[in-house]
Amino acid sequence: MLIDTHCHILPGLDDGARTWDEAIEMAQYASSQGIHTIVATPHHGDGRHDNQAEKVDLAVQELSDELEKRHIFVRILSGQEVRVSKGLLLDLDAKRIRTLNHSQYILLELPPTGIPNYFDEVLYELRVLGLTVILAHPERQLDFIANPRLLHSYVEQGCLCQITSQSLMGQFGRKIQKFAMYICQSHLAHLIASDAHNLASRRSNLAEAFSYIEKVQGRKALEQYSLNAACVVRNERIVTETYPYKRRLWCLPLH
Repeated sequence: MLIDTHCHILPGLDDGARTWDEAIEMAQYASSQGIHTIVATPHHGDGRHDNQAEKVDLAVQELSDELEKRHIFVRILSGQEVRVSKGLLLDLDAKRIRTLNHSQYILLELPPTGIPNYFDEVLYELRVLGLTVILAHPERQLDFIANPRLLHSYVEQGCLCQITSQSLMGQFGRKIQKFAMYICQSHLAHLIASDAHNLASRRSNLAEAFSYIEKVQGRKALEQYSLNAACVVRNERIVTETYPYKRRLWCLPLH
């Protein structure tokens, strides 16, 4: 049974599910994939969407009630995918930001290009507050692709990395797929999540990705990703190890 820690299932809040029917169908499909828990993570602070914490909690409760009525046994939890911005710390102080299931874990999204020059300061302040940063889809961040050492440095500072299952399966192209596998094989990946938005172009393929990871990395790695997801929703510490940068892994062919 799987836990999905990144999913845009709440209807009408962002570029994910558009209607209640679509959200319910996404939950049904997730259940058929063996997913029993979904952390709903609508975008916040990305310039287009500002889904404040209370709004997210309300939508989660409404969807949970609807799924219960329909006997769809998928647990929905609150979260956000928070874009890194200058206003992030102010939003957090004003309680507009929801961590993943009210835990110590906060899911952050960097701009696809150009890491803000204030990002290190934000990380420091979040650590002071006792929060652990999870970087959403770092495999799609062009600065990390160009300079993998940079991603290593953020993991060494305590950031966790969450890889999108669709990246692992090649949905965003071979370069991103290769970098996603590099992150996994370099022990920089801590979570794998669907980042599902719909049932057409961005449906969940978490079960498929986990099967692929088991083939490439083995059962032990698969179990660790699953354990880490459980730690997030239970607000338990994820134990990590850091490994030195190995350029040769970036040069390995895909399986």
